[in-house]
Amino acid sequence: MRESSSYVFTGPFLLHGKIFRKSGSLKLLRLCGLVMVVAISGSPSRALAQQNVSYQVGEVELPDAPGMGVLATTGGFQLPAAQGTGSVSGTVLDVSGATVAGARVTLAGQNGAGERVVTSDSKGEFSFGELPPGTFRVTVTSAGLETFVSNEIRLAAGQRYELPSIGLPIATTSTDVQVTVTQEELAHEQLKAAESQRVLGVLPNFYSSYVWKAAPMNPKQKFELAFRATTDPVAFVTAGIVAGVEQSHNTFPGYGSGVEGYAKRYGAAYADVTIGRYIGSAVLPSLFRQDPRYFYRGSGSVKSRAMYAIAAAFICRGDNGRWQPNYSHLLGNFAAAGLSNVYRAPEDRSASLTIRNGFIITGGNVASNLVREFVLRRFTTNVAGYKKGKP
Repeated sequence: MRESSSYVFTGPFLLHGKIFRKSGSLKLLRLCGLVMVVAISGSPSRALAQQNVSYQVGEVELPDAPGMGVLATTGGFQLPAAQGTGSVSGTVLDVSGATVAGARVTLAGQNGAGERVVTSDSKGEFSFGELPPGTFRVTVTSAGLETFVSNEIRLAAGQRYELPSIGLPIATTSTDVQVTVTQEELAHEQLKAAESQRVLGVLPNFYSSYVWKAAPMNPKQKFELAFRATTDPVAFVTAGIVAGVEQSHNTFPGYGSGVEGYAKRYGAAYADVTIGRYIGSAVLPSLFRQDPRYFYRGSGSVKSRAMYAIAAAFICRGDNGRWQPNYSHLLGNFAAAGLSNVYRAPEDRSASLTIRNGFIITGGNVASNLVREFVLRRFTTNVAGYKKGKP
């Protein structure tokens, strides 16, 4: 029986033994020594490096332990590193449930750090791999669809996180449309609205403007409004009432009595209204470039409003927006009174009558303005809520 000796350094221990071929004890001894080294140092490579020990045992014949061969050990053991990376994946759909290919998917860490971008495939799927533990957020964008932003995703080491199916609704769009309206077009719309204004739904109130800064009318519009006022059914009824009152009081006796007298008075009454309206509200306002309407104030004290209404018979707003003497109404009142002599009976014509009628018409304008300011607004129908007079 051959005998071999070996000294084995195992940390602070020195082992000396006699190993016999047939016992197999040498193998066991070597393994025990290695275990002790690991237990003391915590790492095979570290323990052998610290002790700077290298050992090698020559060939040993172990016929009773086939396959073991030669055991050679050097100072260096390597263990596989832990794999701690994770992944985030998901699928992009539209509102109908169809997959969205080519969507831009962005993954970013906290404060946008480490941003990564991928594109969804033909199945709408996307994936981010080899992600370290941390907090992430996913943003998905696609043309014509609303942008999706996920909640914070807290990814643990090695976690495979799959987002719920991402449904992108159709993006809502807003369009700014700028409409340019000329002063003439604006005035036309305001006049059409004014022509629907009626007191108690019956009596026309066309010449009351409840829009304080209404657009100025051009000459054509002034004549159109005058025509609308004088051809309204109420104008014909009013002339009939006036003629009846004059007939009962035998006003203008030159017209006579009976049906003929009433017809003459009716014609004269309607002519007075029509001529006065055209001269004072169309012809002269076009020449002097003045606005024939009464602009409702509606604010301030009763006294200030009353003074404004009275003054409106003598001053008016020009087409340039400035206040100026009301040449249109003042001259129009006396011109209409003078023209009325043409169709009066010879015995009823006089200069004094013209002057008297001129002042009567002017006084009527004052009274009409006071009624417009304090009464008609509350009884006039079809006045828009935004039309409230002077701010």
